[in-house]
Amino acid sequence: MKLVYPAIFTPCENLSGYTVEIPDLPGCVTEGRDLADAIEMGVDAASGWILDEMEDGNSYPAPSNPKKISCSPDSFVSLLVLDMDAYAEKYGTKAIRKNITIPAWLNTYGEKNHINFSKVLQDALIAAAGKS
Repeated sequence: MKLVYPAIFTPCENLSGYTVEIPDLPGCVTEGRDLADAIEMGVDAASGWILDEMEDGNSYPAPSNPKKISCSPDSFVSLLVLDMDAYAEKYGTKAIRKNITIPAWLNTYGEKNHINFSKVLQDALIAAAGKS
């Protein structure tokens, strides 16, 4: 799912970067060291804001019409494209079901000892990811 949200870009006081505000997402403000970085940071901040709402089972605000957003004379409005599927795949915490295969004897051992197979696999994957 792709979403498009307007953002307000304001040059920082030292003119070496931009502050980015996404008016439709309360409190969603970030900044970047240059325009390209500010756009990237804006997409990341807005995607994270919306993903949090989605994972909590909440709805998220519809984007405003960019023509109806007012900003100061030194700022400008531009659109951010959010690829929520790609963002959720990379950063989402929602649990997904995986089918695994283990030897029967190991399954019997795990069940007799009340081992949480999902937890063991998660712990092992997290440890493996930390070693990379």
